[in-house]
Amino acid sequence: MPATATPSRLQRYLADLDVWHAALISVLALLLSGGLVFAGYLAHVLRMAWRSPLRPPAPMVVLVFGRRLERDEPEADYRHRLGRALALAREALAEQLLLLGGMSGSSVSEAAAGHRWLLREGLPQEVAVRLEHESTDSLENLRQARGLLRGADASAPLPPVALVTSRYHLARCQLLARRLGFACVPIAAEPRLQLTPRALRLLLLESAYLMWIDLGVRWATLIGHTRMASRIG
Repeated sequence: MPATATPSRLQRYLADLDVWHAALISVLALLLSGGLVFAGYLAHVLRMAWRSPLRPPAPMVVLVFGRRLERDEPEADYRHRLGRALALAREALAEQLLLLGGMSGSSVSEAAAGHRWLLREGLPQEVAVRLEHESTDSLENLRQARGLLRGADASAPLPPVALVTSRYHLARCQLLARRLGFACVPIAAEPRLQLTPRALRLLLLESAYLMWIDLGVRWATLIGHTRMASRIG
C-alpha cells in the first residue's frame, strides 16, 4: 500500500478552520478601522526592526531561528542570524546556543546546516550547542525550544532567552515567545535596518502575520473559544 504524503504547512493551514476564523476577524478589523489597525501593527514591527539591540544585557540562552536552506546551506538571512549568534558566543554572552529548524526541502535540517556553518566559522569550543530538528515554523520553533529547555519537567521555569533573528521577524517572534511563557530579549541579526524593496515587502508581510495572530488570539479569548486561544500557548 503506498505511503500517504505528509501535508505541507500551507495545506495544513488552509484546512484549519481556526486559521480561517482568525483571518476573518483580521479582515473585519482592517475594514472597520479603515486600515488603522494594520498601520498600528506595521508601526510596531518597524519600531522593533529599527530599535532592537545587537546584544543582550547579560549572558543568556540564545535561540537562533532557522530559515529555508539553499542547496543544503544557509541563505543570506540565515547567515546573518548565525553570524550574530557567533558574535555573542565570542563575547561570552551565550550561555548556550539553541539552533532551531527542521527539514525544509533539503537533505539536512536547518539546525544542522547552521551548526555546520558555525563550526566552519570558528565557533568557540567551550560554547554548548543544542539542535532542534523538528519544527517547521516560528511557533513550532519556540514550542520545541520550550520543551528542550524544560526537559522532563514540563512545569520547570524557563531561563531568560535572547531571540536572534532577522530584523523584520523580531516582532512576531517576541509576541509568540511571550505567549509561550518566555522572558525574552529580541536581538537583531543585521547591524542596522536597511529599507530595501525586499525588506519593505517582508515588513509588510510580518505586520499582516502579527495582526492575524494577535487579533485572532484576542478574539478567541474574548468569546471564550479555548481551543483557538490555546493554539498559541
